Amino acid sequence: MVVKKYLGIDWGEKRIGLALADYETRLALPFKTVSSLKDVLEIIDEEEISDVIIGSPQKMSGQKADNPLWLDFVRQLEVKNKASLHFLDERLSSLAADALSGKKKDKANRDEIAATIILQDYLDRN
Repeated sequence: MVVKKYLGIDWGEKRIGLALADYETRLALPFKTVSSLKDVLEIIDEEEISDVIIGSPQKMSGQKADNPLWLDFVRQLEVKNKASLHFLDERLSSLAADALSGKKKDKANRDEIAATIILQDYLDRN
């Protein structure tokens, strides 16, 4: 039996935080921080990811924050991978990550925790 696996992504211009979960446990865990789409694509293949959940940047008003670099990342991800893509409002995920990690200096950890929050929110809703 193949277990459905999820990858949560907290995208940033310098760092991309990642989290993993599977359908059986439905528990998101911090995975790692990478710096490129190439790294993300390799992890999707290596971990046999079936669904990718990406934090979608939005303004506090609820309007989408159309960052051209984020849009380019998403377009390339759509073309270059076989996993299903899902988007989730990521407002306040980084602030929540700061509160959970307690260390503002540890940015890599913060990105992984933000990805975990995004992924767990998705799992809880679905």
